[in-house]
Amino acid sequence: MKHPHSPLRLGALAIAGLLLSVSAAYAHFGMVIPSAPTVMEARGANISVALKFWHPFENVGMNLETPRAFQVFHGGKAQDLLGALKKGTERGMSVFEAAYSIKAPGLYTFVMEPQPYFEESEDCYIIHYTKAYVDAFGDDEGWDEPLGLKTEIVPFVRPGALYAGNVFQGQVLNAGEPVPFAEVEVEWYPGPDKKGIAPFESMVTQTVKADSRGMFVYAAPRAGWWGFAALQEGEEKIPYQGKDKDVEIGAVLWLYFHPFADAGALGK
Repeated sequence: MKHPHSPLRLGALAIAGLLLSVSAAYAHFGMVIPSAPTVMEARGANISVALKFWHPFENVGMNLETPRAFQVFHGGKAQDLLGALKKGTERGMSVFEAAYSIKAPGLYTFVMEPQPYFEESEDCYIIHYTKAYVDAFGDDEGWDEPLGLKTEIVPFVRPGALYAGNVFQGQVLNAGEPVPFAEVEVEWYPGPDKKGIAPFESMVTQTVKADSRGMFVYAAPRAGWWGFAALQEGEEKIPYQGKDKDVEIGAVLWLYFHPFADAGALGK
């Protein structure tokens, strides 16, 4: 029988602690996931939008409180959708969903501002300003325009026409100004009740660094929803148990990369 404080046991405990710290360090992502990234027919115009605070690749979540704000931007106007949210649970965690009916052509941008979330393992609050697009009836004008959010990622590649393998280019803004050398975390979301498989833990969350103009590029290796989170330290502090804590603000963008279909036969 091994002594409880033998080097072998202490080594095993150290490894277990390391694994726990790694699992606790999975990237956090605000999630805004429309049921369809593109609407081309009236019968598909009734969509749903899922809101979560999640580790997408691992499909492990945190509780999402009722957001501070949830809006859809269309035609230069913002519509408040906070009253449309319905609370539910997924994998034991609180999530939200809203039904929305698209009635006119154009680009619809769904945006969530959550309540601050205190992450004990990082000893700070997290606020992710999260957005996703839906193109309706062949019109996506304005896809390259910022919305004026506190922080956001602005596409430099048309977001509604991305194939798996395409390179996406975006710019990180904070208060409307580029964020030099911002770090952007990237994760794939496999969908409900699925978990991504990575050869190494380090490949669950990939990281891209922006240049001096806040520009970054990433090529998605497969189809599906991909999240991009540009993280910065906010200027404000929020008290927690009598002490002021730092706030991590994130510009989060969700994009759908379409599978490239095989060529079809020409009609005669």
